[in-house]
Amino acid sequence: MKAVIPAAGLGTRFLPATKAQPKEMLPVFDKPTIQYVVEEAVASGIDDILIITGKGKRSIEDHFDRSFELEYFLRKNNKKEYLDEVEAISDLADIYFVRQKEQKGLGDAIYCARKHIDGEEAFAVLLGDTITSSDVPCTRQLMDIYERYGASAIAVEEVPRDKVERYGIIDGREVSEGIYSIDDMVEKPPISEAPSNLAIMGRYVLESEIFDHIENVPPGFGGEIQLTDAMRELKTVYGCVFRGKTYDIGNRVDWLKTSLEFAMRDDEIRPELVDYMRGLISRY
Repeated sequence: MKAVIPAAGLGTRFLPATKAQPKEMLPVFDKPTIQYVVEEAVASGIDDILIITGKGKRSIEDHFDRSFELEYFLRKNNKKEYLDEVEAISDLADIYFVRQKEQKGLGDAIYCARKHIDGEEAFAVLLGDTITSSDVPCTRQLMDIYERYGASAIAVEEVPRDKVERYGIIDGREVSEGIYSIDDMVEKPPISEAPSNLAIMGRYVLESEIFDHIENVPPGFGGEIQLTDAMRELKTVYGCVFRGKTYDIGNRVDWLKTSLEFAMRDDEIRPELVDYMRGLISRY
């Protein structure tokens, strides 16, 4: 199975930091956000990845490419640990790139992958600004659902009712523990119109017929081509309650929280960071 990672958004909620820097390249602790996403795809057994970029996103391509001058410098100065890390990035998978030429929504970004996906092949989609953490990678969980039911599968999770307006929300019936047969999906509904509090959280395994539906669906929420609207046209879609934790890097506060949490996992850094935060709290 191949993976598609949309990373073409403008990152306006991070301005001015993203004026010349893709939001997907903002570091979460010691790695850019999109590297975590690529690593999830690889850990799920995928080695063919297409990243959808846009204008000003060249640094994403450079990050996953070889850097001969840097590698030479690290090798010459016996910095083997750093050298191994740098070389490992370019060896993660076969990574390809295509540009979304106009900001027309997530559905349109996915449509840019049509020529890369073979015929009737299903493919995974991982949003480039969402990180997941679990024993079994989120994408692998969806691949297992697809293999079990032979239909598209999307990851969902419960969100507080007052936050449903931020997400695509599903309506469906539970057919097995944590697995829903989806009857409908609504993009960012008002609380009063939300059919549930089960939110679509940025991981999908989609049958290739989705491209036909994207092509034919009219602009939806925000005047953009919404993937949610196209998925509503699929005959069968299952929602899988993600067994793990999701980190939404789409806004500054959640990005900062995630970076702090990931830094706390480092045994060497954690004591100093805890002392610093305690002192910071006492001053504020």
